[in-house]
Amino acid sequence: MFKLISFLIHGIQPLLVPICFVVAWTVIILVVLSLWAAVRDSVTTAKQMHQIPCTGCQFFTDNYRLKCTVRPSTANTEEAIHCPDYQPKTNPYLY
Repeated sequence: MFKLISFLIHGIQPLLVPICFVVAWTVIILVVLSLWAAVRDSVTTAKQMHQIPCTGCQFFTDNYRLKCTVRPSTANTEEAIHCPDYQPKTNPYLY
């Protein structure tokens, strides 16, 4: 039994270095591709979130309990991007 295992190990040994080389580079490439996809998705989400105009609206309260006096359920969400009640702040000292 041990002779068979020893024979198999000596037979596979010349192939271990190329197999480990290919596996290691495959893992590195997959990690880099995963990181690239995560960064790309984060940038896309950030661009979309920066289109939300709520902080510049006169109805925005900066209160975590009532964010918007007109549409509190959609304030600071993606639904607020094209809000029909958006009114820009005219005097920032009043709000």
